[in-house]
Amino acid sequence: MNAQNVDPRVEFFDHHASKWDSHGPPIERTLARLDELRPTLGLRAGQHVLEVGCGTGQVTAWLAKTVAPGRVTAVDFSSRMLDHARARGVDAEFRCADACADDLGNECFDAVFCMHVAPHFRDHSEAMRRLARALKPGGRLIVLHLIGRNRVNAVHSDAGGPVANDHLPDLEDWNKLLAKSPLRLSQCVDDEQLFLLIADRRQ
Repeated sequence: MNAQNVDPRVEFFDHHASKWDSHGPPIERTLARLDELRPTLGLRAGQHVLEVGCGTGQVTAWLAKTVAPGRVTAVDFSSRMLDHARARGVDAEFRCADACADDLGNECFDAVFCMHVAPHFRDHSEAMRRLARALKPGGRLIVLHLIGRNRVNAVHSDAGGPVANDHLPDLEDWNKLLAKSPLRLSQCVDDEQLFLLIADRRQ
């Protein structure tokens, strides 16, 4: 399945890739917040992590440093975003893949890290199935936004185009999604400054 042919979001992100890093808060602020959240996220040295929707790789180096000597596999369905991510020279594997269509691996990862990407899954049920399959038993799914769900949804509505309806599910819908997978919700925080959902794959 070729995401380029079926999902208009690919063209949207390809188009914006060259200027992507100039949008949003300074990366230093983002990394500082990730450092604050590190104990909650549960990422640790030696883990193999799948970063889904890595974009231009703004946080891939942080992930790689956090789990070293473990490894990060960073995927995105936008080849132009990946071009910018690879150009950073981070010690990680970069791969073009669509979380709703492509094989992400079978029980390969200790954690799947989805930062600022979950609203863009055109089929959340299929994405959850594939992400869960990629996790080792006992592995952790992390869905993270550094703003709350309502603000995330408003940003995408205001952006218009292919991402206008890309919204984060509410907790009720997340519970329904996870119930169809081997994932079990362990934590959900949603306030003005943070959306964080953590789910663990059943042993």
